[in-house]
Amino acid sequence: MSDINVDVLIIGAGPSGCVAAAYLHSQGIRVKVLEKSKFPRFVIGESLLPRCMDHFEEVGLLDCLKAQGFEVKSGARFLRDDIVCNFDFSKKHTDGWNWTWQVPRADFDNTLVQEIIKKGVDVAFEHEVTDVVIADDGTSKTSVKTKDGGTYFVNANFIIDSSGYGRVLPRLLGLDKPSQIPEHSSIFGHVKDVRRPEGKEGTIITFDVLDKDTWLWVIPFSNGNTSIGFVGKHEFIESESGTTAQRLNALLKHSKYYRDRFQGLDYLFEPITIKNYSKAVTKFYGKGFALTGNSAEFLDPVFSSGVTFATESALRASKLIAKELKGETVDWKEEYEGYIKKGVDVFATYVKEWYTGNLQTLFFHRPENPDVKRQICAVLAGYVWDETNPFVKKHNRAVKTMAHLINMEKEKSE
Repeated sequence: MSDINVDVLIIGAGPSGCVAAAYLHSQGIRVKVLEKSKFPRFVIGESLLPRCMDHFEEVGLLDCLKAQGFEVKSGARFLRDDIVCNFDFSKKHTDGWNWTWQVPRADFDNTLVQEIIKKGVDVAFEHEVTDVVIADDGTSKTSVKTKDGGTYFVNANFIIDSSGYGRVLPRLLGLDKPSQIPEHSSIFGHVKDVRRPEGKEGTIITFDVLDKDTWLWVIPFSNGNTSIGFVGKHEFIESESGTTAQRLNALLKHSKYYRDRFQGLDYLFEPITIKNYSKAVTKFYGKGFALTGNSAEFLDPVFSSGVTFATESALRASKLIAKELKGETVDWKEEYEGYIKKGVDVFATYVKEWYTGNLQTLFFHRPENPDVKRQICAVLAGYVWDETNPFVKKHNRAVKTMAHLINMEKEKSE
């Protein structure tokens, strides 16, 4: 194949890559998207947050998604023992979308990529990036291998790494660093949900909390299938023997609420395990490149932040690249890394405080504090850049302080 010359090379055709490509293409910027996989393909991250709806709407990708009839997610439910904590996205501190979707990612991602192809974006499937050389001026030469063993180069003025778990540039450029999020493992799969209850009970996304480190997710889809998965310390996930299907079935006995609904069902694919899934990088950008979504940071699945960070960072990076290509000055440290890190830091606090038990104290304390709940709900909806929200602005203290006060009151009453 002949070499290709573009303004922007995008690595990865997931939600991040599609949002970036849709925006840049709409600005008349020459884009090439490289995707290692063949779509549709399975990927985890099936629970979205309302914030990402803003991104899909802005780049013209919302209508194609609405047409798919995905399961509406209007909130989330957390269970612990006999206590139920329901979050309703219509009752949150920050104005914004009150709903989003629960999606089989194979269908969701394929809908997005087919839509950008319709718009005229050049997407190459089963084309793998094998090397990247970035010059001092930011221009790059990317080596690509096709599925039949052919090779070619892409010359670009800018690269957006939207490769997600593939983490292409962090791997090739040595940008990985240890995550500050506690180490956990996950095991998950899909079932045909033949015992699904009628009505809302059968559709609501739920987190069944076994202890501060261990929880089960249940994500029903509109096609009748449901995603189920455990997160916990490595020793818990590995406490059962056998195949991954046998291990996941055995772990289900720990869920009083869900074991009867899912016990004994066949999995639609062999369940998957992931160890130490949280990731971090030394920097979010460099001369001629930007990292988006999971290519930059992956926190933890407990609050479903993955796709929202992917689309938020993709749209932000694309807008800055468009400005730069038009000759405008861009402060990448402040306008990109600083901005994205603010949101990452808020969610990272919530993940860390979940595993310390402080956030769980707030969730399951009774009676509930309606103001606190609205403020936390806005965070769970993905509006983590709204500093009018005390639980965003003072995130590093608010959860811990409130949990401390609750525990002090409990001690006094005992």
